[in-house]
Order: sequence, then structure tokens, then C-alpha cells
Amino acid sequence: MSKLNMTQTTPLALGEDGVYRVTGSRVTLDSLVHQFKNGATAEQIQEDFPSLALRDIYSIIAYYLQHSNEVTDYLREQARAVKELRGELESSFETKDLRERLRQRRARAAA
Repeated sequence: MSKLNMTQTTPLALGEDGVYRVTGSRVTLDSLVHQFKNGATAEQIQEDFPSLALRDIYSIIAYYLQHSNEVTDYLREQARAVKELRGELESSFETKDLRERLRQRRARAAA
């Protein structure tokens, strides 16, 4: 009787920026999980990310389902980091003048 290899690798790699991406691509774990949680099938996800192999998408969905608490914690931390970075960027750049110039351009274009 043949023995099956019961170990399975998940095609995810942690980048230097602390973001998990599908190995060999720029597609983030966040993107795949978000689409899956919004009801997309693996085939629908592949339509949006045609560079990904369907087997990799299924593998990542399986990983998410088996490790949902850890993945949810990671996603929560990512959202917190994005919010923090957005705040830092907004506070370091004065956008009032830029917004006013854009408002004026829009007004001129509409006239």
C-alpha cells in the first residue's frame, strides 16, 4: 500500500515589508481572503488574478479556513498598520492648499 505524503505547503511568502503574498506574485493574502469572505469562489478570484494558479488559490483558502484565528489576527494588525501609516502621511503633508487648487480647477472645468 502506498503511503500518502501528509505534509502540504502553502504558497505564501512573507515579504520584507511584513506582508504575506502568494509566492512568486505581488498578490497579497489580504486580497484573497477579502474576496473569499465576500463570497467569491476560487475560480472568481482567479479571474481577478489570472497570474495565480487555481491550485494555489484553493491552497490559500484551505489555509485560511484551517487557521482563521491567526489569519484574522494578521489582517487586523495589517489594517491597524495601514491606518497608522495613513495618519502619519496625512499629518506630514499639508494638503489644504492642494485641495483648494483642485477645487478651483474643478470649478473652472465645470464652467
